[in-house]
Amino acid sequence: MTAMNRLLARLSAAALPLALLAGCAMVPPTPRPMYSATMPDEPVAPAQPTGSIYADQQSMELFADPRAHRTGDILTITLVESTQASKKAATSTNKKNGSNIASPTLLGQGLRIGGKTADSALSSNNAFAGDGSSSQSNQLSGEITVTVSRRLSNGALMVQGEKWLTINQGEELVRISGIVRPQDIGSDNVVPSSRVADARIEYVGKGTLADSNTRGWLSRFFDSKWMPY
Repeated sequence: MTAMNRLLARLSAAALPLALLAGCAMVPPTPRPMYSATMPDEPVAPAQPTGSIYADQQSMELFADPRAHRTGDILTITLVESTQASKKAATSTNKKNGSNIASPTLLGQGLRIGGKTADSALSSNNAFAGDGSSSQSNQLSGEITVTVSRRLSNGALMVQGEKWLTINQGEELVRISGIVRPQDIGSDNVVPSSRVADARIEYVGKGTLADSNTRGWLSRFFDSKWMPY
């Protein structure tokens, strides 16, 4: 076995544990049972009986409002996410130094070595130039219907939901959670994602198409910081 073959064998043996860890990190997400509306509302003081026919704690409503406002209600979130970021940096430095030293004078005559004057000169020149730029843009649009999982004491609604789409040879997952103000919910029971506080939006997929757009573990290893060359 040549030295090159031995080196490749050692690199492959070292890369195997990293590949297993990377494979574990790339396991596609699974549905979360916590997304069901099982969390109770925050406790509120019980209402005193007033003798009125209408009771706020019951489901009876004198005037129907289609907008979600209780645990278990359903509303639709319109995904209108669009972000764009760019950064550019440039650095340039230059430094020059020079120094001339005349030969010492002895008895009125300049010091000479080997028939040449002992004059000396020093000079240095240092220069550095760096340039870098980065840009990124993301866009997500669509709709997803979620469930109110909890109503906070200030009236805000905690919502969460997910949608699985099975298309041909792959699956797509859209998942969102966050807090919505009742004032931001439209009359059609729709709220834009830009009005969701503490929003967590996930859009991932698995299957043949997702695998074809994923680099192999060995290729990722050779581009990682663990590669010594």
